[in-house]
Amino acid sequence: MTIFEDKDAFIEQLLHERDTMFQELSRLRKIDQGALEEAENTNKKLSLIIDEKDDKIRKLTDQLAWYRRKFWKSSTERYIPQDPNQCRIDFDGLDILPEEKAYAKEAEKEVISYERHKPKKQKKQAVRMPLPDHLRRETEVIEPEEIDDNWIRINEEVTEVLNFKPGELYVRRIVRPVYALKKALLQKTENEQESVKYIRVASLPNNLPLSRCNADASLLVDIELGKYLYHLPFHRIIAIYKQLGVSIPASTINGWHKDTCELLRALYDRLKEVVLATDYIQVDESTIPVINNEKQKAVKAYLWVVRSVIDKLVFFHYDKGSRAQKVVVELLRDFKGAVQSDGYGAYSIYEHKKNVLLLGCWAHARRKFEEALQEDKSGAEYALGQISLLYKVETMADDQNLDDLQRAELRKRLAYPILRAFEKWIENYYPKALPKGRMGRALKYAHTIFPRLSRYHLDGKYKMDNNLIENSIRGMALGRKNYLFCGNHESAENAAVMYSLIETCKAQEVDPREWLIDVLSKISVYVDDYSLDLADLLPHNWKKARQCQLVSN
Repeated sequence: MTIFEDKDAFIEQLLHERDTMFQELSRLRKIDQGALEEAENTNKKLSLIIDEKDDKIRKLTDQLAWYRRKFWKSSTERYIPQDPNQCRIDFDGLDILPEEKAYAKEAEKEVISYERHKPKKQKKQAVRMPLPDHLRRETEVIEPEEIDDNWIRINEEVTEVLNFKPGELYVRRIVRPVYALKKALLQKTENEQESVKYIRVASLPNNLPLSRCNADASLLVDIELGKYLYHLPFHRIIAIYKQLGVSIPASTINGWHKDTCELLRALYDRLKEVVLATDYIQVDESTIPVINNEKQKAVKAYLWVVRSVIDKLVFFHYDKGSRAQKVVVELLRDFKGAVQSDGYGAYSIYEHKKNVLLLGCWAHARRKFEEALQEDKSGAEYALGQISLLYKVETMADDQNLDDLQRAELRKRLAYPILRAFEKWIENYYPKALPKGRMGRALKYAHTIFPRLSRYHLDGKYKMDNNLIENSIRGMALGRKNYLFCGNHESAENAAVMYSLIETCKAQEVDPREWLIDVLSKISVYVDDYSLDLADLLPHNWKKARQCQLVSN
């Protein structure tokens, strides 16, 4: 082999080794690139998991703080600052016009000055009230021991103690004598139809509401009030009656309840018509568990509540437990006037509906800022302080017994400048808060519905919040904790009927027992006679009629 041949073989071997090394390097580079991409994907997945867990931790922390506040702190929503001398907190970025700032400051000074110089109400000392004179009194005389003729009675010491006797069930025997004409008996006519003409018997009294039922109106009313006013499930009511000496089957109680609700349904429908014919209502919704036979468990259903603020009338509406927007749209289809609600999105359709003015609820906005105190104390305190000033303006109007026109003027002079400054503060402070934090959610809620929140100053009859209708829901909230659920949709509808009538009685300060007993004895006449208006039986009209009757007597 020549030297050139050795050189060519050597070069070829080097090229082969270089080619092999290049291929190996490319292979390793591909492996490194793949590992890098895999590591990046893994890091992204881990980052997403961490973000999700952070969000979950934040939500759970918020829920824990809410439960701690609900169960172990004071339930009042009235905000009281830690420093009573601190009237106003300044923040960077409160970008308002100089004249707006001056108006807001003057309004704030006037409100605070009124609060400082307002005469304080003197607290009344607790005094034991005497027992009512109309109560029956049983006298018990206790003579001292060892009294003979040497002693003379000069006075007596009287101690009155209020006693209680459990309720009593008694039987009302209605005896109706049957009379026959003597001449008819002598003739002994064979025609039964003609013989009936010669027999007379009195009709049953009108105060027996249910046909073929041996329960008086007073007992039916006691059953309904026991469940829907005193929150007693039917099995407890049955146990109470058993202690009084009468065992009533559960099926009988349920049948009486259904028939009573069916009898009152026409009056309930008339109540809805009267409420929706007014020009200012408050709307809210609350949960009620209902048994779903397909799922074989209780599911969360909703009762809608509508209150006529001026007339003090309330009704509950149930539509198969739905909370969808279509329910409230159908319910308020023909309504014209002001609708006050919380920030639930179902009501947003009324923002642009003709002849409807949508109002917001300051209590809900205040509640969200109060929940944000632990997260952003300075910002939440400022917001709560401004809302407190708005409520103090209402206190001024209440103390001075202002009418609607005067209240509206006071709101325009004092509340409106505060509202303008507060709105601009929210716009400037909103970008600084964490979007998913409690303060961010509170600012978003107030910023989204601020036009609704500020419209209450347009008319003195409008309220700042929805507290009236939330008070109407309290009875139902207590009831569902006791009877736990409704057996079906029909049972939930019956609950809506009874809650509507009872809560209206409470709003009108009418005794629901007296009213229901009287209505059950008359309603069959009103249902059969179309010339009579069922609205005359509603608590507010019934109360006026009773007052007129007392005056005339």
